[in-house]
Amino acid sequence: MSLAGDRLVWDAHAGFELNTTADLDTLAIWKAAGVDFLSVNVGYDVIPWERTVAALALARDWTQRTAGYRLIGRAGELAAARAAGEMAIAFDIEGMAALDGRLEMVRFYHDLGVRQMLFAYNLNNAAGGGCHDADGGLTDFGRAVVAEMNAVGMLVDCSHTGHRTTMEAMELSRAPVVFSHSNARALRNHERNILDEQALACAATGGVVGVNGIGPFVGEDDISTAGILAHVEHYLALIGPAHVGLGLDYFHVGADASDFNETVAANARFWPPAQYPGGGVCCAAPAQFAEIATGLADRGHDQATIDGVLGGNFHRVAAAVWG
Repeated sequence: MSLAGDRLVWDAHAGFELNTTADLDTLAIWKAAGVDFLSVNVGYDVIPWERTVAALALARDWTQRTAGYRLIGRAGELAAARAAGEMAIAFDIEGMAALDGRLEMVRFYHDLGVRQMLFAYNLNNAAGGGCHDADGGLTDFGRAVVAEMNAVGMLVDCSHTGHRTTMEAMELSRAPVVFSHSNARALRNHERNILDEQALACAATGGVVGVNGIGPFVGEDDISTAGILAHVEHYLALIGPAHVGLGLDYFHVGADASDFNETVAANARFWPPAQYPGGGVCCAAPAQFAEIATGLADRGHDQATIDGVLGGNFHRVAAAVWG
């Protein structure tokens, strides 16, 4: 099935670590695959918050100087980018260590283009618990951050986050909450995947669960389209077609952009070897979006369901939260 025409493709999270313009040059991979919007990661709890600010400066400058891309801050701006043949981007941060314990940093990051932020990246921080840690739930700071994110119009994202923290955040938020890139633990028993009760709670907020293409989260190092579709089908049946999307979490592996798996191997605290045997991960590629569309059609899903999974559902939530 073609991704051309009016079909909107929204990838809720790119997985590469942003250090140089060479990392940003890989956005051409998503653009060539027909992706209309990509949430670009600018930082995570593994790095100091100052590097997140530096990555934002780099990404904003690159976007302004590079033809074919447009930084957007409202969901309604996506139409103009598509009409101009540009891939729209916004930024996300994986973990609230980037806030440096200061609530005012939420608005600061929002002003710089961050539209999505996770509570934690695998391990606990000052806001809440991570999925590979002893999760004690939202802290007082974490609860204040949820309220501030709701106030400024930033998506509350529960991927990589501990079970208790996610459930408390979804109960507390006044706006739809997302899991931008989280697969079903019912299909693959990995700590990074989420329980059905978490997916159901997400849908109850009006939010979306984005299926990712990371090998150990899909299956046994499975990056096949069929494996990804199994998680999509699980969520379609569990939470309904209005609440399922895609956040592929793709990172380019090559001579010029291979640092992420080196980071995984060197940081066993964040990526416990029992959960990541071999010290690295593989990932599905953006070109598989077209295969996902074809696979959903072959399984008898109607156009509205396919369009929602490919991008319409995340776009709807962004419109509600970003304005």
